[in-house]
Amino acid sequence: MKRFLQSEIGAAVVWVLCSLMMAAVVTPWLYRAGMHFAAVAQGGDAPAWLGWLGGKCERARYGLFFDRALMVSALGFLPLLLRRLKALKVAPCVPGPGTPVCGIASRIVVACVISGGLLWVLGMALGAAGAFVPKPEPPGLSKVVSRMLIPAVSASLLEEWLFRGVLLGLWLRFSRPATACIGTSLLFAFLHFLQPPAGASIGDPGHPSAGFELLGKILLHFTDPRFFVTDFATLTVVGLILAWARLRTGTLWFSIGLHAGWILAFQAFGLFYERVPAHPLHPWGVGESLRSGVLPLLTLALTAATCHFALRRFAPAGLAAHHRDDEDLAETGAAQGAGAFMDGGAGGQHVIDEHGTGR
Repeated sequence: MKRFLQSEIGAAVVWVLCSLMMAAVVTPWLYRAGMHFAAVAQGGDAPAWLGWLGGKCERARYGLFFDRALMVSALGFLPLLLRRLKALKVAPCVPGPGTPVCGIASRIVVACVISGGLLWVLGMALGAAGAFVPKPEPPGLSKVVSRMLIPAVSASLLEEWLFRGVLLGLWLRFSRPATACIGTSLLFAFLHFLQPPAGASIGDPGHPSAGFELLGKILLHFTDPRFFVTDFATLTVVGLILAWARLRTGTLWFSIGLHAGWILAFQAFGLFYERVPAHPLHPWGVGESLRSGVLPLLTLALTAATCHFALRRFAPAGLAAHHRDDEDLAETGAAQGAGAFMDGGAGGQHVIDEHGTGR
């Protein structure tokens, strides 16, 4: 345990835990501020931007305040993490150098078409089967931009840099590629489900301990077996695919494209279609959205198989770029681990079953 805590990945885990604790402390105060903005906005004399912000705060779920508090806390503790990594003489992984702009664009576009296209095909098949039906009113352009385009760009860039760049690179210094990919993928899925189960309520949202009450309900969410099969497993597999693509290509660009494609298809389907609750495919075949269920898992497996063939044109250049600096252990581990992932590795120790992240 001491060796783990003194390692680079130990520093990253401590960063996550500190961010969770700080978010639990900050959430009630953020909620109070939001309700204050809502009350001011209802006065009628508030500026337009304050009225808009107040309306958003008034309609927001309590879990959203926790989510925003977690983001602020993670960013607040990030300089301490980077300082610790600097003390350990660690250079976080970044996209491979020297890739031409056209090469970057082609990787992103191909990956986006594969992931987004296959997920959209699944959505259309579920629509044809009657599990989802079109919404009566299509969304406006502003909602399409705010719910689809902005998250696809921002989340794919930020999360891939953090999970497949920094955290995966750190974990590769501490363990074998398979362990690193599984570990970061489990963390990726865990952080995406930091929200209370449906119907959970908080007695006094403004109480100083309300954030810890919410955190407890979130952790209880992970005791539901069906949740693990239909939701958690899907995002874990998404993470595995993204990590595998990161190792296979030696850069983040293909993973960024996969992540963006999934977000675009997922958000677009949610904007234009709604679930039919009584359909027999729910909840095991497909859950409340395209993010959960057995059918999305099978679609991810097909995505991984498609990427296996598509990546043949991208892997050699990416791996060659990372062989240039053998002193970078994370990058060297990524380069050496890529072949093991695809070919079975020495004794199967580096094999990962397939599709993962996703992201």
